[in-house]
Parts: sequence; C-alpha cells; structure tokens
Amino acid sequence: MTLQATSHTAADDINQAVSNAQTSYVHTLSALLFGASIIFVVGFLPTAAAHNAAHDTRHALAFPCH
Repeated sequence: MTLQATSHTAADDINQAVSNAQTSYVHTLSALLFGASIIFVVGFLPTAAAHNAAHDTRHALAFPCH
C-alpha cells in the first residue's frame, strides 16, 4: 500500500465552489423549466381531464379528497 501526499490549495477550493455553483444553477434551471412545462401543459387541458388527473392522483396517494 502506498500513500500519496496530496496538496490542497486555495485554487482547489475555488474550483470546487465554482463547480458546485454551476451544478446548483443547472438543477434550479431544470426544476423551473419542468415546473413551467407542467403548468403550461395543464393550462391547455380540458377542465374535466385536469380534474380527473388530480382526483386519480389523490386516490393513488391515499389522500382523502371527498
């Protein structure tokens, strides 16, 4: 077993912080686009279809709805 000495620099910390910020930005943007697309799609559904989908989801999750 060989041990390697690793050096940790401030540049490593900065690179890690930038990488984390970029990943967070991508996740946030993805969530916003996904949410907006759901709202957009539901907005064009006929009222009965949207109601039935929500109603069936509530039943599937064992949430009392009536």
